[in-house]
Amino acid sequence: MKLVPFPPLSRELSQLVLGSMVFHVDTLDLTYALLDTWRDVGGNVVDTAHIYAGGNSERALGRWLRDRGCRDEIVILTKGAHHNADRKRVTPEDITCDLRDSLARLGTDYVDLYVLHRDDPDVPVGPIVECLNEHHRAGRIRAFGGSNWSPERLDAANAYAGAHGLIGFTLSSPHLSLAYPKEPVWAGCLPARDREALAWYEARRMPLFAWSSQARGFFSGLHARDTLSDELLLRVYASDENWERLRRAEELGRQKGYTAIQVALAWVLHHPFPVFPLIGPRTVEELHSCVAALTLVLTPEEHAWLDLREA
Repeated sequence: MKLVPFPPLSRELSQLVLGSMVFHVDTLDLTYALLDTWRDVGGNVVDTAHIYAGGNSERALGRWLRDRGCRDEIVILTKGAHHNADRKRVTPEDITCDLRDSLARLGTDYVDLYVLHRDDPDVPVGPIVECLNEHHRAGRIRAFGGSNWSPERLDAANAYAGAHGLIGFTLSSPHLSLAYPKEPVWAGCLPARDREALAWYEARRMPLFAWSSQARGFFSGLHARDTLSDELLLRVYASDENWERLRRAEELGRQKGYTAIQVALAWVLHHPFPVFPLIGPRTVEELHSCVAALTLVLTPEEHAWLDLREA
């Protein structure tokens, strides 16, 4: 496993982050197998969220941490303040309630990385930054950031923090994959996929925790253009350009001895700023396949070619 320095925590993080959407208290055998394997291969960051499986993702992770006695080894990234059907929830009250729920489910008194799952651009950044700093001072969170926050809002939050002597956002978690989304995966999701967004991350050097880094299996080889039936993949990724990206990933993979989905993950890894792709394996075999992508080196020319660009 490749380890990368992460100054906000004064420690190294595994460059890949294990996603937990398949974790559940009803499937603890699978959950423990994935987490044990993750620990064995040197992974030390696990991503979860207040809303995953109605809280059961966090509960399952918490049980494993307790049973293995390895809380200090694992960097927990959890997310809160997701909107619901009734209202938007990026408020100090909702952030606090979700964080307290997450701490109880995880069985810990602190979260290493706390990320706001959604943004609400109608809410001023000041109260949000103040609330997160309050929890940081209390030791409940050690660093924080935003998922699906625009560069403009991240800049605004950090400008407020700087002007008031507070800690700012030190990470961001947008959607980033080789496949260019035709539309948001879900309402309120923001990709970091256009040139302007990628240039912002390069200039700011803000660590990017890329969710859906493998485009929800678009590059897995399980889907053919003429028979693709998955509604989300059809809606978000099924474009002429993305089919060509898949073809090129397959071609380059054959040349280098990797699968297309490993090539697609390597594309995310090879950016000129700190990037931590979130992976979502459903089996131990898939987990090992993801880790193997760390050994694939792409040249700048190959990286651009995969994305239908010139280096």
